[in-house]
Amino acid sequence: MASTIKDVAKKAGVAPSTVSRVIADNSRISLSTKKRVRKAMKQLGYHPNINARNLAVRSTQAIGVVMPSSADTALQNPFFPEVLRGIGSFAHETEYSLYVSTGGDDDDIFEEVQRMVHGNRVDGIILLYSRISDSVQQFLMEEEFPFVIIGKPSEQENEITHVDNDNYKASLELTNHLIDIGHQNIAFIGGSDELTVTIDRLQGYRQAIQEAGLPLPEEYIVHVEFLKSGGREAVEQLFSLQTPPTGLVVADDLMSLGVINMLEEIGLNCPEDVSITSFNNLYLAEITTPPLTTVDIQIYMLGVHAARCLIEKAQNKDEPAKRIIVPHEVKYRQSTKEIDPTK
Repeated sequence: MASTIKDVAKKAGVAPSTVSRVIADNSRISLSTKKRVRKAMKQLGYHPNINARNLAVRSTQAIGVVMPSSADTALQNPFFPEVLRGIGSFAHETEYSLYVSTGGDDDDIFEEVQRMVHGNRVDGIILLYSRISDSVQQFLMEEEFPFVIIGKPSEQENEITHVDNDNYKASLELTNHLIDIGHQNIAFIGGSDELTVTIDRLQGYRQAIQEAGLPLPEEYIVHVEFLKSGGREAVEQLFSLQTPPTGLVVADDLMSLGVINMLEEIGLNCPEDVSITSFNNLYLAEITTPPLTTVDIQIYMLGVHAARCLIEKAQNKDEPAKRIIVPHEVKYRQSTKEIDPTK
């Protein structure tokens, strides 16, 4: 005979109503009680009727995840599998499933988000990007649908829950590191200038250069895709200049790999000829040659915090907007070298 809620309640030492609240993932039930009840459910082989429960509480027990471009392109960058791992770990812990967007372009993504919302497919949405004048973000605000941004909103920052790093400060630290070891011609390679993460990292770079009184020609600022091919393209632009840079601040580790490969093709080496600093501390950063000096932004924890904030918001529509800043740390490795600026 199949186990019932009463059987689970008896084994866990709680009331049947508490079991029901645990199944509904009620935020008022303590984590220790939830674990005890779920353990009893597992031991008894009890499986709640999720569809019936979802209809009763108007919940899909699923969260949507939206990437900045087609899934095929985005998943070439290890950032996205890692942040999805963080989101998925917390979702699994709270018995939520993930619905990941696979749209090809901005219009496809917008239509898919509309289907998620109007089709009641998810309880909330996580945006894995933030860009200026984003139609998806605007739509979700107009619909008053629960959503969280990984990144910093370009507007109405206090009204939107977001999880981010202090990208301005991190970029300032990286640029100052290059300045401290003697570099005076330092270029910046970033992603799209519509992305707030690029804007913040560019501002940190500019501030450090200006404070040091160093030259800042516009040709030293290059915007390309967050892909290995983007790094190769940037090298072609920067190292055809009359005064090429000796140091680089690159906004993504995958781009940095493209930079290193392209430098080798034109007869330059890192760090002997060009020092490189980067962002994200992907697993590739430590095993590439040379290992990259890069900012560890704790990608996994960005995902965990985003999932937690979204589920709290989905379960309580009155949950106030939050701003979560995940700490960063610069990992100093062998991709930078001290130079004598007088030579």
